[in-house]
Amino acid sequence: MKMITAIIKPFRLDDVRDALQQVGVTGLTVEEVKGYGRQQGHTELYRGAEYLVEFQPKLKLQAVVDAELVDAALDAVREAANTGKIGDGKLFVADVGDVVRVRTGERGREAI
Repeated sequence: MKMITAIIKPFRLDDVRDALQQVGVTGLTVEEVKGYGRQQGHTELYRGAEYLVEFQPKLKLQAVVDAELVDAALDAVREAANTGKIGDGKLFVADVGDVVRVRTGERGREAI
């Protein structure tokens, strides 16, 4: 099993969720986060004053998937989140040792 973590632009969430459902990902956790990568923030005008916005609003998505689904899930997220502009996000993959469903006690694949 693998944990896929995706950092994406907030307005791409519905497209990414739909794309993941189409490849068979059944669960997803979403958090609102802030951060920056190569874009290093930008300046904005508010009531005539210029402000530096260092941290961009992003969404952090996490899904645990079977190892066989990892490549399809990564491709689905990459295609759905891509706008072609800087700040589209990043994808991370990590090993998951075990999963336990709290309600039933199921472990491993059955708990995903």
